[in-house]
Amino acid sequence: MSTQVEPYLTASIPGIGGVMRATHEDFQVDERPLYLPCGEGEHLYLNVTKRGLSTPDLVKNFSAVLGVKAQAIGVAGLKDARAVTTQMVSIQGIDQDRVSRLAINEQLLKVEILGRHRNRLRTGHHAGNRFRLVIREVASHAAELVPAILAELGRRGVPNYFGPQRQGKSGDNYEVGAALLNDARRRDRMSRAKRMWYLNTYQSYLFNRILARRIDRIDRLFVGDWAMKSQNGACFLVEDAEKEQIRADCFEISPTGVLFGSRVSWAEGEPGVIEQAVVAEAGTTQEALVTAAKACGFRGERRALRVPLAELDWSLEGTVLTLTFALPPGAYATSVLREIMKSSLPG
Repeated sequence: MSTQVEPYLTASIPGIGGVMRATHEDFQVDERPLYLPCGEGEHLYLNVTKRGLSTPDLVKNFSAVLGVKAQAIGVAGLKDARAVTTQMVSIQGIDQDRVSRLAINEQLLKVEILGRHRNRLRTGHHAGNRFRLVIREVASHAAELVPAILAELGRRGVPNYFGPQRQGKSGDNYEVGAALLNDARRRDRMSRAKRMWYLNTYQSYLFNRILARRIDRIDRLFVGDWAMKSQNGACFLVEDAEKEQIRADCFEISPTGVLFGSRVSWAEGEPGVIEQAVVAEAGTTQEALVTAAKACGFRGERRALRVPLAELDWSLEGTVLTLTFALPPGAYATSVLREIMKSSLPG
């Protein structure tokens, strides 16, 4: 079981504690579409608001009620169950009239038909998420601490840790992923979706270890870094760190960590030493991971060590803190919450 607590970027500033998710309404997520349906095609796009329902359970429900295979239903991202969330859903091969079968209730709050599109909605096909979060029973000194923490996150970025929900309730999904890398027979007994899920948890575990090693330098570039452009996600090898640091200071680019795979580039120089050390501590090597990834069929990618904290607003009424902010695709709100609260978060 993994009990390791990731280091904080704002470790020098005390947290405010508090209670998160006292109600589902205390954690609200609004997914921002990357595009809207074009008006024609076999995929019907819906905008769905749900409460206390995970995205996989939503897909199962829609599959059963609408009489379509789960594979015909597309989503851009997985949203929390213990929350009120809004996201787009695409469904292949149904007419609009069939949507009336979906009963509005305490879990399925709203279904809006957006129109038709030629392609299925795929993972990552959104422009990020906007959050409205409520933390209750915060410490009496919250009014002094919150501005300092948020200013630091705004200036340097939010540590782009994968959230704890990736590792399951026991925190050890990554151990299954690590075992699968070298156990073809066990992999073959799993569906591709389940197999990739566990392998991805091992990727995210190693990435979090790399980020933890660089937490005090997540806004600094070094020779050998692969820097990511904020505008389009493209990466390039840093050869002149002093020159590129100017762009990093204005969040035009950010350093990255490796999500291992068969084709991804690894860092060089000092950043490369960190990546290799983390892999060695996990009992493996870059070469072994690349070989296993080829057998498992995934290419890997680079992930930014930090993300910008956008559209930030907050208010404090008594012992209740309300936060609103936006994060890019793939970033976790828990990375913001943990810096503010500095206490364990409910899954």
